[in-house]
Amino acid sequence: MALKTFYQYIVRFLRTKLSRVQLIMLIATFVGFTSGLLAVLIKLFVHSIQNWIQEIPVNRFAYLFFPAVGLFLSVFLIRHFFGGQIQKGIAMVLKAIAMKSSYIPLSHTYMHVVTSSLTVGLGGSVGLEAPIVATGSAVGSNISRISDLNYQERTLLIACGAAAGISAVFNAPIAGVIFAVEILLSETIVSYFIPLIISSVVGVLCSKIILAESSLFNFVLQQSFDYRNVPYYLVLGVMAGFISLYYARLFKGTEKRMLGWKMNGYLKTVAGGSILALIYFVFPPLFGEGYNSVKMVANGSLVTFADNTTLFSVLNQNWGLIVFSGLIVILKPIAAGITIGSGGNGGNFAPSLFAGSYLGFFFSKLLNSTPWIKIPEGNFSLVGMAGVLSGVMYCPLTAIFLIAEITNGYELFIPLMIVSSLSFFIVKSYEPYSMDIKKLALEGQVFTHKKEKNILTSIRLEDMLHDKYESIGIDKKLLDLVEIVKRSEKNIFAVVDTKERFAGIIELNDIKQRLFQPEQFEKVQVRTIMKKPPAILLHSEDMHSVMEKFDITQSWYLPVLDNQRKFIGFISKTRLFNKYREILASQRDLYEDFKSP
Repeated sequence: MALKTFYQYIVRFLRTKLSRVQLIMLIATFVGFTSGLLAVLIKLFVHSIQNWIQEIPVNRFAYLFFPAVGLFLSVFLIRHFFGGQIQKGIAMVLKAIAMKSSYIPLSHTYMHVVTSSLTVGLGGSVGLEAPIVATGSAVGSNISRISDLNYQERTLLIACGAAAGISAVFNAPIAGVIFAVEILLSETIVSYFIPLIISSVVGVLCSKIILAESSLFNFVLQQSFDYRNVPYYLVLGVMAGFISLYYARLFKGTEKRMLGWKMNGYLKTVAGGSILALIYFVFPPLFGEGYNSVKMVANGSLVTFADNTTLFSVLNQNWGLIVFSGLIVILKPIAAGITIGSGGNGGNFAPSLFAGSYLGFFFSKLLNSTPWIKIPEGNFSLVGMAGVLSGVMYCPLTAIFLIAEITNGYELFIPLMIVSSLSFFIVKSYEPYSMDIKKLALEGQVFTHKKEKNILTSIRLEDMLHDKYESIGIDKKLLDLVEIVKRSEKNIFAVVDTKERFAGIIELNDIKQRLFQPEQFEKVQVRTIMKKPPAILLHSEDMHSVMEKFDITQSWYLPVLDNQRKFIGFISKTRLFNKYREILASQRDLYEDFKSP
């Protein structure tokens, strides 16, 4: 608390010395530094666990039991320290931006660090990038909250935290910025790039200074780009697209099946860990993130593999390696789905890179087995990584620049663009939303790249509700209604039955003539002058549905009911339109206020 108070004192002092935009740049630097440090901490923690496993002087197959331990510990911590459940990854961040005014609970700044490190470090077949994005975004949200920034600025700093995290783990500052723009910011203003770049650069500096070079994910190209290989890259792009679809559907199917198992959570971790142990025994590269294996594949040093079952010994070394790598591509989404479905914490960023590298290796190795074709296996492995990452995560630009940066150059830029764009085009043709956000996008709980829908998503029905409306009983007389009209400024009233349930509405225009006929006041009953509304709204409806009903009915007021059909209030189209215009006007360039203190 004292630290928070001190920080807020510093921010208040800086407000008197700096312009608004200068202050945001300074806070973005702090967000980048904090997020970068946490990303480095996660990587160090995971590497420490993995080194500890390798140094244990026991049977060489002892590592097969560790995934179950990691899952068990993750579930234990979530149940006893994190409220029994944990919202994971990028979907959590996008939902917070759209539905929670870019507020992410403080617990997300550390819960992902612990649970994902245990899951991945002890062998879970998922990646750290989604937890790192969640952690960095939570840092940005909470720092902006105590800095008293507005919604637009909070959203920007969430993206800054995510950019710094991605930059730190991959040593790729450009990819970090593009990831934030492509995945988290549904609408990007040019001035956003400066704080994003600052955070990203600070994050990558944390990585370079603290992490050892061997911990960074980078490669050296074995062969330069040859335009004569373009036809093969085209084929690889198509394969990457369909493998991405296969990955997404199989992962979600496996995760759903694991989550649907009716058993004790701890028993499920043991069951999931046992299945993973069996898979790892046959295919050891699937253990953990698999980045060491990816380095071997992309650097062209994978010439043999551990055949623990001797199943592949019936083939010669070359064809055994081809079949082995092809099966790894097929099994990776299953292993990732089991890990998450059993209670682990992680994401699909690293698994998609892993599957892509083996896809590129499988394809190039297969072609090189013929006497007519010779293509660089390392290059195709790298480009395959971009293709599957683009298709699984729906981030073609991030995939292109990430691989370009980790190869220390842009020699493969053309094939990266070809494969990533082809893969993305194919998956978008079948699935408009990525697997992580599909359900939330269809429910209107996350922003998409449709601006008008994003604005409606950010509006909450309860904020638009006029609840100071009087209702009248259905068994009342016109005289009672006249008394309500006298003391009310409204021109529409709700009618309720004897059980206080909504029955209909009365509009002032419909009874205007009767108001000048006092002799009718005692004779006319409310039930005879009320009418059914053109539509009703439930308090749980999203604003997309609300606007659709306004458009269909051409009404200016619609009643809102609760689940028991009791009247809550009215929604006004005028008020909704005014809020829409207010949000639209608030989306301005940061530099518009550059001169204001």
